[in-house]
Amino acid sequence: MIKTSLCFGLILASAACARMDHIGKPPTMTPQLESDERSAMLNPGLPLRADPARDTDAASLWASGKQSLLGDRRALQRGDILTVVVEIDEKAEISNSTSRSRSGSENLSVPHLFGLPQRINEDLPDGASLDNAVELDSSGKSGGDGSVKRNEKLTLRVAATVMQVLPNGVLEIAGSQEVRVNFELRELLVEGFVRPEDISRQNEITYDKIASARVSYGGRGQITDVQQPRYGQQILDAVLPF
Repeated sequence: MIKTSLCFGLILASAACARMDHIGKPPTMTPQLESDERSAMLNPGLPLRADPARDTDAASLWASGKQSLLGDRRALQRGDILTVVVEIDEKAEISNSTSRSRSGSENLSVPHLFGLPQRINEDLPDGASLDNAVELDSSGKSGGDGSVKRNEKLTLRVAATVMQVLPNGVLEIAGSQEVRVNFELRELLVEGFVRPEDISRQNEITYDKIASARVSYGGRGQITDVQQPRYGQQILDAVLPF
């Protein structure tokens, strides 16, 4: 009993920690010193190949480096930054209708079966007869309607960092953005895999060119806490069968 109470108390304490952060004050932003993007920038990794002409190219106007006049400034290696453009404007509408009808009738009469109906009818009450010995009727009808309607629109821009370069040259990117207004914090998270050739000359890439894209737009704060059901209610909704 003591262990159960202790476990229950720990669950309640951990659940309340997230909301205790912004009681009477704005929610705390995520420290940048703990971000994975900063770690990628501090440790860009080893170069893919040696470049002995790097020192001489630095003094040339037509050098191939990013700092040159005509250099390629797109994100190509770990720690580089690019802009992810999220423009979602999707509409979906599905409507289904099903209808089915069935009817059947069976009638079996034995008016002359060796005279048995006439003899039995004499013993039956008035109005009763065995002429129509068996009569069956059946009918069935079913119908169903279903519809799905969805409309989503989201337009965002976020700077993402190249986390690592995979052996096939594909870039793994991740980015986060936090905007705090009064006592509400809005958070945008983007991650996925992109090809270097899909990055535009403006060092931008749209979300539809990101493989395994994960886009999360949410927040935390006093307004979000009021809109969310309590943890106990969520547990009861998941456990109760009724």
